[in-house]
Amino acid sequence: MRKIKGLAILLSLLLVALTGCQAVGGFDVAKALANSTKTMSSESKQTVTVEVVPAESAKLTAEDQKAIDLINSFSLNIDSAKVQDTKHISMKGSVGLKGEKIPFLFSMDDKGIALQVEGAKQPLYIPQTIEGVDLPDMSGLESGAQELSVKLAEFVLKHFPNPSVLTVKQTSSQVNGETLSLTNLHAEVRGDELFELIKPFLASAVKDEQGLKDLIGGYYDLLMPILNLSGVEEDAEITPEQAQEAKKEAVDELYKELQQGIEELLSSYDQKVAELFEEMPELATVFGKDTVLKLDLYFDGKLNIRKQAMELNIALPASEDLPISAIKVRSDSEMWNIGGTVTADQVDTSAGVIDVTEAELTPGQILRNFQGSAPLYKLLKEDLDLTHKQLVLDTQSDYYGLITKNGTSFVQLRYLSEQLDAEVKWAPETKQIIVIDDLTGKEIVLKVGSKQATVGGEAVTLNQPAFVHEDGMTYVPLRFLAEALGASADFDADGWITIIRE
Repeated sequence: MRKIKGLAILLSLLLVALTGCQAVGGFDVAKALANSTKTMSSESKQTVTVEVVPAESAKLTAEDQKAIDLINSFSLNIDSAKVQDTKHISMKGSVGLKGEKIPFLFSMDDKGIALQVEGAKQPLYIPQTIEGVDLPDMSGLESGAQELSVKLAEFVLKHFPNPSVLTVKQTSSQVNGETLSLTNLHAEVRGDELFELIKPFLASAVKDEQGLKDLIGGYYDLLMPILNLSGVEEDAEITPEQAQEAKKEAVDELYKELQQGIEELLSSYDQKVAELFEEMPELATVFGKDTVLKLDLYFDGKLNIRKQAMELNIALPASEDLPISAIKVRSDSEMWNIGGTVTADQVDTSAGVIDVTEAELTPGQILRNFQGSAPLYKLLKEDLDLTHKQLVLDTQSDYYGLITKNGTSFVQLRYLSEQLDAEVKWAPETKQIIVIDDLTGKEIVLKVGSKQATVGGEAVTLNQPAFVHEDGMTYVPLRFLAEALGASADFDADGWITIIRE
């Protein structure tokens, strides 16, 4: 967890440091980067690759090597990304894994977000509307958020110092097959300079009273409509003058608190950084000289980014739990038709979708949907072990509801079935219990009080019949149900039962 926290801190600081660029060689870097935060129609393409570097001294297990090989085979290739507006976006391309390419189409509109993978029976879908519910118009909020993001970028760029490596030069480069005259901004940020950049940024920002108040006022204007919609301000009809005075008072109060917080942080900044490194010594590696971000941005005459190249090397403190010394990420992209007429592609949802918000998808549902997409199906089942489940039950604890009767361990039928993703049905006309295996679809049919059952249509005899306990729950022999659902049950001498489904 501490390693993850360190990486999160690193990535956050890298992003901030990237935006901290002032004018260089007559080129207004701040203005150019602020302009890039505005959402405009465009078309683009991009590639992303990831490499995990094993530590030289690491003794990798077969499982470690399998995971590293899988990650290093990954590539994301977006052949056509289209931004029509803030609500209509699409990306068409492929994911590379283990030498295979998995084509996909992603689209977003005001109704929902859809992902279609080639060969899948139905696209995955996240609705952005609720059937039968009239949601408030949020277009004003979206516009306000866009304007505020630009203001925030401008504020950060205004106060953040330049990294040690920052150059600007004129060059010609190809974008979507067209040779353009562009301005190349090259920046490099090392891990060991990040905290040194944060301190002067805070010192400069805290002196900009009007800039901070403008930002706070922007957030106030953005959030107050939401608070009103939720009823927080429902008592009140106030005049515009009163509303303006209330805003001024709120902004002044929040500014004072923010100013005091920044000044307190600055007064002990070096000490707090030292304490952070003492608490998490691995940060000395993560924020060392070997962590480097290199970025090339290519701007046209209108300050639009037309091309990007990014290399990020994150150094890691190798250990037995994390036997890798670095993670490398490479990304290249080109953009054209900026501000032009763009029509986003759409995933075809006419034949139905899998709504991922309706219920938790089981491994069987996912695999059945992707059964026609051979590379992805194999990846999910074999490489990512999607079907793997492991349960550990304590026979000495009442929590798991285990009962030993006539030398047989019984478990609540519904509990174990649901843990292994199976569906349980009751047939009142025959008084039968039907358990449907999530992965195979086969049915397990049994009756309370009877040793006779069927598994996938074949008759079997239980060593003890199912019964209804005094708690009202139906209990079945544990080993029988586990094995019928494709799992194994291991009983050890200490009273622990391990159930594993591969």
